[in-house]
Amino acid sequence: MKRKLVLVNPVNPIRTGLTVNKSSRFPPLGLGIVAALTPADWEIELIDENWQPFRYQQADLVGITAFTAAANRAYEIAAIYRRQGVPVVMGGIHASMCTEEALRYVDTVVVGEAEAIWPQVIADFEAGQLERVYQGQWGSLAGQPMPRRDLFHPDYMFASVQTSRGCPMDCDFCSVTAFNGRRYRRRLAEEVLAELEQIPQKFIFMVDDNIIGYGSRSREQSLELFKGMVARKLHKWWFCQASLNFADDEEVLYWAAKAGCKMVFLGLEAEDVAVLDEVNKRLNLKMGIDAYAGAFQRIHRAGISVLGAFIFGMDEDTPARLWRRTNYMIQSDIDVMQATLLTPLPGTRLFERFKAQGRLWYTNFPQDWDRFDMGEVVYQPKNIGLTQLAEIAGACRKRMYAWPVLLRKAFRTGWQTRDMMTTMFAWQSNINYRNVSLGE
Repeated sequence: MKRKLVLVNPVNPIRTGLTVNKSSRFPPLGLGIVAALTPADWEIELIDENWQPFRYQQADLVGITAFTAAANRAYEIAAIYRRQGVPVVMGGIHASMCTEEALRYVDTVVVGEAEAIWPQVIADFEAGQLERVYQGQWGSLAGQPMPRRDLFHPDYMFASVQTSRGCPMDCDFCSVTAFNGRRYRRRLAEEVLAELEQIPQKFIFMVDDNIIGYGSRSREQSLELFKGMVARKLHKWWFCQASLNFADDEEVLYWAAKAGCKMVFLGLEAEDVAVLDEVNKRLNLKMGIDAYAGAFQRIHRAGISVLGAFIFGMDEDTPARLWRRTNYMIQSDIDVMQATLLTPLPGTRLFERFKAQGRLWYTNFPQDWDRFDMGEVVYQPKNIGLTQLAEIAGACRKRMYAWPVLLRKAFRTGWQTRDMMTTMFAWQSNINYRNVSLGE
């Protein structure tokens, strides 16, 4: 009989966030890659709580991943299998950053990227010699297997594709560098194009932290990908994440738009130099706040909308600064507004600093990880009271996502991009954020 691997994508049942909207749920790409790395003589089943609550399925081995806010849910599910004598392997960002904690609840932890080490995990399990910790490597992305998309729930509106890993920016609040390294690594354009050709969905989320990367070599690779999508007539509509320098190259913008890019997520964080300096947002500081408007204009000219991501609650923030930030988001040419609360996630310098300063408000881990979802104040702010910050953030969101504001944004997006699908991308994204922020 075939051995059976059950893979689990847990969701925090208390705080579902953007997963309340079908259009903002994305398949668990990492689990799809793990499935692709598993030998063909294994049976594999994926339990995805984005769509239905966990129900026990018989297994010989369980693999589970989780973001920090879903860590407790992952541990709950792991306990069910361990009581039945089924070994549980946990990987992903939280287990990698909190390995000792995870080892109290699972049998084995895979730290970091799994591609280089997962075949060894399977071999050791088959030999009855499963180890407690396996350390992944930051290797080349060439030849990476395509994820087992046949295991993903058929109702995902967006498919997820990754073309690169790693980020040299090393922002204070971000754990990407700790997990994927500071060296920017790209997949071969031909391999990404071959994967895109096999994806049935019309809509794609490019999950890279910066799809165009850094330097002339990355620029050429980005152009090769975008031009390849056009040449192969893939006819996908997609959105991506990038740094502010996405707007610097008219040729890159032209081919990104021609390849189907409808929206770009920019981590702007703030419109205030002092705040950007606090979180080590070096590229934004280098380009300058005055460069924002010009960047938005160039992106719009290409027919692409801008999702501007901002953070509330940094040490330099005051009530007046938060209201100025809100007014900036409303009045600027940003098409989609995202405002999250500063959240010190494990594995970041921000977490270590707040912990050392005794400023973490919730420290009963792992139970309190449920609160670390970027929607709750989990630390003592410097210049604002904890309750006051939460109240101001709530009031700011009510103002940002008021219907008249969203309607004006949509009209402006249509006027500036001259693209109806781009306008619909932006409109639906704002509606999703409104639903989450205002509980609708």
